[in-house]
Amino acid sequence: PIVYPPSFDCMGLVPFNINPHYLDPNPDLKHNGETRETRIKEFLTQNDIKVVGLREGNWIRRNGDSITVEGSELTRIFEKGKEPYEIEAGSTL
Repeated sequence: PIVYPPSFDCMGLVPFNINPHYLDPNPDLKHNGETRETRIKEFLTQNDIKVVGLREGNWIRRNGDSITVEGSELTRIFEKGKEPYEIEAGSTL
């Protein structure tokens, strides 16, 4: 965030952070700034909460206690101390 909020607590609907409109780094782009992946990894140096990188066309479905990721693209998952990994539509979060 541009201004640090007093807390990342929200409505408590999901037990993770959501990074909507997640974009992968483009190796052809001569961008010298930070990528979303870089920023999420920096966030995880100070926070121990899963971050779900939702690519365009993907969404999260909650049905009772079941939470899944849906859509046409893979979803990128970030966790403290782990390399980012991908999950398919229909996977449980």
